[in-house]
Amino acid sequence: MPAAALKPKPLPTQSTAKRSVQLDLPYVPVEKRPLPPGRPRDWYVTHNRRLKAMRLAIALLDLGVYMPNQARNEKIRSTAELIGVHSPSDTTCHMVRALLRYSR
Repeated sequence: MPAAALKPKPLPTQSTAKRSVQLDLPYVPVEKRPLPPGRPRDWYVTHNRRLKAMRLAIALLDLGVYMPNQARNEKIRSTAELIGVHSPSDTTCHMVRALLRYSR
């Protein structure tokens, strides 16, 4: 096992979880690549919404939120603020809960 994998993660600065959580803060966005040209606008909107929902679902899992019924819109929006993305719409929040449902 590489030595880097043996290093413990830094402790989070804030957490609302009931147990201790190892959260890497701040989240660093991955390098952006241009999207393919020539698609309908709706495709780009859906693609970006799915990416945002995936980022939020991963952050919620890191915070200890594993069940969709634990992820109310307020919790998802506060997590979005924590990781530095714009507040999600109701549709995106619904998508986040769907991802959590299938993460088990």
